[in-house]
Amino acid sequence: MWSEPPTSPSLQSGEAHVWRTSLEQPQERVDEFLRTLDDDERARASRFHFEKHRRNFVVGRGVLRLLLARYLGTRAQDVRFEYGAHGKPVLAGEHRAESLRFNASHSGEMALYAFVRDREVGVDVEVIKGDFATEEIAERFFSAPEIKLLSALPVTEKPAGFFRCWTRKEAYIKAIGSGLSHPLDQFDVTVEIPGWSILDLDVEAGYAAALAVDGLIHELHRFHFNP
Repeated sequence: MWSEPPTSPSLQSGEAHVWRTSLEQPQERVDEFLRTLDDDERARASRFHFEKHRRNFVVGRGVLRLLLARYLGTRAQDVRFEYGAHGKPVLAGEHRAESLRFNASHSGEMALYAFVRDREVGVDVEVIKGDFATEEIAERFFSAPEIKLLSALPVTEKPAGFFRCWTRKEAYIKAIGSGLSHPLDQFDVTVEIPGWSILDLDVEAGYAAALAVDGLIHELHRFHFNP
């Protein structure tokens, strides 16, 4: 399901590419990624209190730059970003007019990156944590139909079911760029959202992930990326 990637990926309209990678990288790779970041990103990295969180940010942003550079035919350090009202990054500078859209997510030691053309995209990955997947949390953030379906699951399946729902909702609100200003309990991802493709992603045991694309996609490619 997850294949080795092409050196120069070709992404057509109506396709979606999802890449996964590990945030655990040797120090020399972390240093290489750090050199590709801009001043703002280096400042953000320096504000992390824990070294592990700093490294994860550097690797996560460095891999995003590297992948974008492959699609754009440029260098990772030459990619420029600007940000929406709720922090969603888009291409800026000389690549502002590009049709390429992207989104990234990380949890635990895994990062996911999604790319499409001419439409909005969101991706989310989460470590499945039984102590977070509680009925109290579900009642705060899930719609009534979602709560009903979750309640019907056997106890052993509830954590995975909770995070399948959670990642689908997160992917959708990341795609529309509204962040948590869009109440999670005001829409339902157990049925189709008109005009959207929302797909579960099987990434690795112990994780849940989902992809949301504005419009129908006729082809999904999954790549495993080893920097």
